[in-house]
Amino acid sequence: MGAGKAVSISLDGVRDKNIMQLKKLNVALFPVRYNDKYYSDALAAGDFTKLAYYSDICVGAIACRFEKREDGAVRLYIMTLGVLAPYRGLGIGTKMLIHALDLSSKQNIAEIYLHVQTNNEEAINFYEKFGFEITGTIHNYYTNITPPDCYVLTKYLSQPQQKK
Repeated sequence: MGAGKAVSISLDGVRDKNIMQLKKLNVALFPVRYNDKYYSDALAAGDFTKLAYYSDICVGAIACRFEKREDGAVRLYIMTLGVLAPYRGLGIGTKMLIHALDLSSKQNIAEIYLHVQTNNEEAINFYEKFGFEITGTIHNYYTNITPPDCYVLTKYLSQPQQKK
């Protein structure tokens, strides 16, 4: 134990038996309270929703849901991605986002998007490092928090060419 021991960062699926971990993290991380639909969508996203562990301590989570676009294609919405403050900057958020990007690519999901409060420069910079771009602004998106506006950040994944 102690010096020289490599610290491991691992991801684990969210299931009925550990959904309370996600709920507790969300209370600690976000100024918004999430309803039952959020949690059922998170569970329905399967492998796209993960808890992050730092040396076996649950310190973060990513929760996603699938949405159908008007053209019938499926896109991924990152509902939440967060890491407890003392554990930020250690690659945990990066590991969760790369997991979602890789899985999306493997499943031919061409678009991933999310909402970020307009004053959350740390989050905006984080997503921009991974090729997300601000594609819109929604005024009064949030209730009971200031500012109430959010940016829509979107990343389009290149799709393999279909053989004709």
